[in-house]
Amino acid sequence: MAVSSITISPSNIDVIFVDEVEPHLNPLGVKGIGEIGIVGTAAAIANAVYHATGVRVRDLPITIDKLLGLTPPRTALGAG
Repeated sequence: MAVSSITISPSNIDVIFVDEVEPHLNPLGVKGIGEIGIVGTAAAIANAVYHATGVRVRDLPITIDKLLGLTPPRTALGAG
């Protein structure tokens, strides 16, 4: 299988910091911003699992029962 050198990722992600009063800070007085760096991680892992197994899992967590088809897929409304 050939690996494409073209990505479907956005070329730039703009991050802005909003200076505002936040009453729900942690004891250090800061908020976490770790989510910014891991936005695409779950999708990349799901795609790797799909390419390795041929099974597309569309809801997290990816578990062996979903890969084996033992868990019915969730509906669009989340019921299931």
